[in-house]
Amino acid sequence: MVASRFMLWVTRSLRIALRQRLNLSRAMASDTILGYPGPVEIAMREKLVALLQPSKLIITNESQLHRHHAAMRSQGGGNGETHFAVQVISDAFKGKNTVQRHRLIYSALSEEFSQGLHALSLNTKTLEEVQGYQAES
Repeated sequence: MVASRFMLWVTRSLRIALRQRLNLSRAMASDTILGYPGPVEIAMREKLVALLQPSKLIITNESQLHRHHAAMRSQGGGNGETHFAVQVISDAFKGKNTVQRHRLIYSALSEEFSQGLHALSLNTKTLEEVQGYQAES
């Protein structure tokens, strides 16, 4: 009896979590679920390509994972483009430490931050560093 109640609770909790995750705004649904970048992601890509001339740039919209945070709830979940993970491989990072690399990117995206971009998770490497990691593996 206890096990079946537990399973019922787990199943219900998962259904609620899934329902909340899929309860996206129209803008976010079209951008995230269908895989189309929104205006913030497009602007970020254009600025980072122009600044860094990367050999690799991956921008992942993770906003839907953070809609439950208090700051996002107060904004009605945000605009669907508030949290991103950015992976960049660029020789523009040569001679710069991690903090300098991150400051370079944050500075380039200052307009987006002033308009609602909330957080970036950054992974910044030079091509030489990536090749060094691959050689070690």
